[in-house]
Amino acid sequence: MAGLTLGRVAVLAAFGVVAVGAGLHYSGRTVPWPLDRIPYGKVIPPYAAQAQQAAGPQMRAGPAQRPPVTIVTARADRRAMPVRLDAIGTVQTLSTVTVRSRVDTQIIEVGFPDGGYVKKGDVLFRLDSRLAEALLKQAEAAVARDKASLGSAEADLRRAEELAKRDFATDQRLDTARTQVATLRASIRGGEAAVDALKVQLTYYTITAPVSGRIGVAGLKEGNIAKTGDNSATLVTINQVDPIYVSFALPQRHLPDIRAAMNAGTAMALATPQGASRGVAGKIAVVDNLVDATTGTIQMRAIFDNADESLWPGALCQVRLTLRVEPDALTVPREAVQNGQNGTFVFVVEDGVARARPVTVDRTIDDRVVLASGLNGDETVVIDGQLLLTEGARTIERTRSQSPPPNLTSQRGSAS
Repeated sequence: MAGLTLGRVAVLAAFGVVAVGAGLHYSGRTVPWPLDRIPYGKVIPPYAAQAQQAAGPQMRAGPAQRPPVTIVTARADRRAMPVRLDAIGTVQTLSTVTVRSRVDTQIIEVGFPDGGYVKKGDVLFRLDSRLAEALLKQAEAAVARDKASLGSAEADLRRAEELAKRDFATDQRLDTARTQVATLRASIRGGEAAVDALKVQLTYYTITAPVSGRIGVAGLKEGNIAKTGDNSATLVTINQVDPIYVSFALPQRHLPDIRAAMNAGTAMALATPQGASRGVAGKIAVVDNLVDATTGTIQMRAIFDNADESLWPGALCQVRLTLRVEPDALTVPREAVQNGQNGTFVFVVEDGVARARPVTVDRTIDDRVVLASGLNGDETVVIDGQLLLTEGARTIERTRSQSPPPNLTSQRGSAS
């Protein structure tokens, strides 16, 4: 009887605990653990119902729609666009001449200012040539002596021939006279050759500019001894700067287009030195006969007229190679093109709604992107505000100079 009474008490206590939890739940109060584990049914607490009635019909109908995104748009269009390649180049001279002495003697005059411009044939150095002049005079005197002896020998030969016809001279005498004449003639030819050689050597003592160009600093001044040989001191170096080369490298995949443009005569090069406001126009002169297997590039040189010396040897410059001009290229502003997981795309605005269009980019020219496919050329594309756009999002247009209207989301994700 006592056990039965205790069982009833336990059941009544359990019902009481559940009733307390239900009361707390339905009154909107916090239900303590472990009573919060008991499902009491899905009902709207009294305070929630009152809040729903106070919110009005908008909250009862569902969540509010997202406000339109503030954007800036531009037009996609078709226009003439160049096919252009950019590279970094190095200015190189057509020729660099290192001037050295070909005789061992003293420098008596330097005929140019350091760093000046010289023309072909200008006197650069005068060397002490007194010994060479004396040797030349000696050789000329020997030739004159041999010529005088030759006249006497030819007269003896003529007399010997007359006497031989009359049988008054022996054959031995006649042969001796002939030999003397031939010997003197050979000596004269040798002497004349020696004179010519000395005249050539005499020109070594006056060193002239072999090319026109910008000259460097003289390695030796007046009074120094100029020496011969590859290890001798360099007298001066001349760089030919007009015309001039710019050497640069481009990926080998562009080689067919480059060669086609060269054959068509449409390839043009523009070299702009670093820090310069304008470039120098030229054309491709040399394409290397070998592709660099390490870098996958091919070396080439463009030639430029450089009368004003805008291009300086050894300087770095930006090379812009224009192969041709496409008259009807499909273009959009560079800001319109976005990168996504599936590739590049642009947002097109149709009736105030943003639509994502996948596009294929061909190349970028300054502030325009040339598209190979994806648009027709008459669409309105978004150039500012894309970060908050989604497919089908509503948009509102503003100009670049305007700030976003109040309560409308901007590109940076904040409301004005």
